[in-house]
Order: sequence, then structure tokens, then C-alpha cells
Amino acid sequence: MGTLKEFMLLFRMQPSNTPPTAEQIATMHQQWQKFIGAIASQAKLVNVSRLGFEDAVIKSDQTSESKCFIENGFAVSGNLTMKAESTEEVIETAKLCPALFAGGTVEVRPTIPMN
Repeated sequence: MGTLKEFMLLFRMQPSNTPPTAEQIATMHQQWQKFIGAIASQAKLVNVSRLGFEDAVIKSDQTSESKCFIENGFAVSGNLTMKAESTEEVIETAKLCPALFAGGTVEVRPTIPMN
């Protein structure tokens, strides 16, 4: 195995006013557990976070708004940091992400240490 670098996967979803059913929630949990578990089983998982859709946006003029930042109908809903040898490896992993099966997107970005 070569040198591993860290990459962040940013999950974006379209916010919905319709809450999912209990069955949909159970299915989503299973899909996410399988996806995250596969990464963890390879000892490549660094961390993972879900994000709510209630937040604040602070602008450069120091004003803030109580709202979720939505661009092109999508908001960041979570992230996962993993280790991999290449961007291509992470892209192949990301293609199995449950966010995609729910109409969302996954953005893959290398992380840069703040040393």
C-alpha cells in the first residue's frame, strides 16, 4: 500500500418539507451503515458527520441570517473524511454513497493539513 492521503467527501441533498417514513429512515440507516462500514473495515475512515438543515449564514459584511445555505437547490448535509492513495480511489468509493441514490451529490476534495 502506498502513501495514504486524506480526502473529504461532501454530501449535498435537496432539503424537503416532507419527513421520511419510518421505513425510509430504516432503509437509509442501513445504506449508510453499509457504506461507512465498508470504508471503516479497510481502516480508511477518519471521521463522519451529519449536518442539520437549521443554521446561520454569516456574510462578509458581518451580518448573519438564520437560514441554511442552499445553492442550486442543494445544501451540505454531511461529510466524511477518509484515507486513500488517490482521488480516483475515493471517486470509486463515492459512487456507492447513499446520497446519490437519494438524488444528492458527493463532492470529493483532498484535505490540506493546517500545520
